[in-house]
Amino acid sequence: MNALKFVYHESGLKYVRDTGRDAWLIILLRCFRMLAYGTISLILALFFSALEFSDFRIGLFMTLTLLGDVILSAGLTLIADRVGRRKVLLGGSFLMVCSGAIFALFENFWILLVAAVIGVISATGGDFGPFRAIEESTLSSLTTPKTRADVLAWYVTTASVGSAVGSELSGRLVSSLIAREGWTTLDAYHAVFWVYSGIGVFNILFTLLLSRKCELSVQEEAETEESGTLLSNLEDRTEEGDEPRPANPPLSKPKKVAFAQVSKETLSVMYKLWFLLIVDSLADGMVGYSLTVYYLDQKFSLSKSSLGDIVSISYFLSSFSTIFAGPLARRLGLINTMVFTHLPSSAAVLLFPAPSSVIITVALFFLRTGLNNMDQAPRSAFLAAVVKEDERTAVMGITSTLRTLAATAGPTVTGVLAGQDRFWIAFVAAGTLRIAYDLGLWAMFVNMKLYQHEKTDVEEHYEEVDTREEDSSSDSEGRARN
Repeated sequence: MNALKFVYHESGLKYVRDTGRDAWLIILLRCFRMLAYGTISLILALFFSALEFSDFRIGLFMTLTLLGDVILSAGLTLIADRVGRRKVLLGGSFLMVCSGAIFALFENFWILLVAAVIGVISATGGDFGPFRAIEESTLSSLTTPKTRADVLAWYVTTASVGSAVGSELSGRLVSSLIAREGWTTLDAYHAVFWVYSGIGVFNILFTLLLSRKCELSVQEEAETEESGTLLSNLEDRTEEGDEPRPANPPLSKPKKVAFAQVSKETLSVMYKLWFLLIVDSLADGMVGYSLTVYYLDQKFSLSKSSLGDIVSISYFLSSFSTIFAGPLARRLGLINTMVFTHLPSSAAVLLFPAPSSVIITVALFFLRTGLNNMDQAPRSAFLAAVVKEDERTAVMGITSTLRTLAATAGPTVTGVLAGQDRFWIAFVAAGTLRIAYDLGLWAMFVNMKLYQHEKTDVEEHYEEVDTREEDSSSDSEGRARN
């Protein structure tokens, strides 16, 4: 029993439970969304091929869908706190249902393109829309600095599991349906999109169960009430005989604006972090998993079953390792956890093309994938620690948009190098960029004070009062001795 309690506490599950129902629902939202993305990521290109779309049209679809995700992400994250986080998440779930239904019913390229650009369809299986930024911002508001990294770690872990299960489910469902009499390949693909649409219905239900605590306005009201209580305590202490002190002006509620405002103080930090994250995302885009598997196939001519086993193991390692991000962050700190887990992964990318042995090469790939996602939860927790609460959704949305745009440029660079028979240079360049990101992150932010925005003005005033009282008491004792 003691061992189970230790695992329960150290894994961060205790903190997920303590955070409450809203946290569980948000984690389920992301898990089911990635489950849906996983089901279609495996068959989307095959679906278009079965419809005999040209390679140009397939490329156009992928590009415009990604562009639509970027525009949607940038726009909705800037207004989510004003419109309501739950409303935006509910709208996204509704669009999932509609997009899935359109893909299940239609085969016209332009109808499918409009449904993907305006709706919610992941062309790559990645979570590039606005919903992750909104969910991470909400989780950051629902948690404390002590519990945040653990809760976000489970948010990342369950998403990875959802994506892996979705891919497996899709493959088995298609194979099973094609084996039935009267079912064509296209019929099986359409059935997968009905599954996608059905998962969207579950997400609608999860969103409807979220409470008002998820909204920024409710959190601000709670802070105002807490501030009022602290002010009352100060007044009571004055009535009990303390020297009267100037009263603080009442804390005014922030004015609501249509678009989120990001302060100069926050931007001064984020400009440096955004630059580093763009470098890291460009590197990741240059050597994405699909390109890495393609390189393995080219270099060693592995069978498709062997490649499938390698990819499956890598996904499992990636999902399993993120569980330990929270406990590490508690012991090492957020920046140290990000750097010390990401740096070995970066070194594995740099060295990946060097071995002539397939075993060593695959081992480097497993090292990379096993550690690669361990920085995600600490990174989100770090963003929450240095950004004001009413700016988090917008800042996280901008961060996601910049990372997506940088990542899309990576495959183009790799394509040029591969076309010149210099595929290996992409891994050397990407590994070097990732190491530069890690070292830059550590040098710029390791000594930065965190959680400066997590206290209200009155709490800070309260602490200043206590400090002055301690100083005054020390002076009085000193004079008494003299």
